[in-house]
Amino acid sequence: MSILSDSIEEFINRLFEDEDNGVIEFKRNQLAEEFDCAPSQINYVLQTRFSTNRGYIIESKRGGGGYIKVTKLEIDEDYREIILDSIGDSITKYKSDRLIEGLYDEGVIEINEMNLVKVILSDRSLERVPHEERNYIRADIIKNILNVIENRGD
Repeated sequence: MSILSDSIEEFINRLFEDEDNGVIEFKRNQLAEEFDCAPSQINYVLQTRFSTNRGYIIESKRGGGGYIKVTKLEIDEDYREIILDSIGDSITKYKSDRLIEGLYDEGVIEINEMNLVKVILSDRSLERVPHEERNYIRADIIKNILNVIENRGD
């Protein structure tokens, strides 16, 4: 991981700590200037560390200086539906790891559960499944895990 990306992520997370409503706004160019980086680096951090799979919605406005609005989703039925929509019929190993890490970050699952699920979704665990079908299997497994998480309070 890039030290710069880590610093940008940490900064954005601190912005969330100061907000009660789970919504932050900032200007991409100003943030890029603050970190002495290209605006594309800010985009990279947003796309990889603040994605829908990790429980965030990002809105971007261009022109007039533009801004980025990041909304942290509450873990509820709407969040589950957004995750299911983002998974679709298949999900890559990289995206599945980010999704599972997001569930851990939000306190939905414990670290042992996160590590176990990541192993279950790994290419090594799925090595007997044809490569072109693994992402479909991963999606099905995650959907079933989400159902279990949703129903474990019952």
